[in-house]
Amino acid sequence: MWTDPALAERMALNIAAGLADVPGLDAAAVDANTADYVAELDALDEWIAANVEQVPVDERLLVTNHDAYTYFLHAYDITFVGSVIPSFDDNAEPSAAEIDELVERIRETGVHAVFSEASISSKTAETIAAEAGVEVYAGDEALYGDSLGRPGTDGETYLGSQIHNTRLILQSWGVEPSELPAVLQG
Repeated sequence: MWTDPALAERMALNIAAGLADVPGLDAAAVDANTADYVAELDALDEWIAANVEQVPVDERLLVTNHDAYTYFLHAYDITFVGSVIPSFDDNAEPSAAEIDELVERIRETGVHAVFSEASISSKTAETIAAEAGVEVYAGDEALYGDSLGRPGTDGETYLGSQIHNTRLILQSWGVEPSELPAVLQG
């Protein structure tokens, strides 16, 4: 659920409320940090929404390694066309029939790209993208779904991972993302 910044905001507020009961913590600092982070999450949500809205709803299509982006998809009215991995088990392998079916769905719907995830091997995603004749986003261009990235990568923080993911998804749809709000510019 953390792929939806509005839900991440709710989690941050819940964590802050829980910290209020911890003896010895500087409550004013917790409140100030929470307010700053909530402002960043609000700006992130608005930036993502404004950029995604540039794309007609019927063209907001996504294929990823697995269905880890449900809340993101619902928040921004994106259609999930299919997943490379047929289950929530990252070690699962799709059958030849499942690969053929996904390739056909990609061709039928007009999906432009298959996204791998940073924490999962991209080999099957690369195969499916090649068979469907679409671009694959892997390596440094993989999405951050179930994990954040290593230090020094776009995905080392929650905000960075969401910005990275959104930029790549928009790029796959042919949209140049707008400039980040000042509060998100580090």
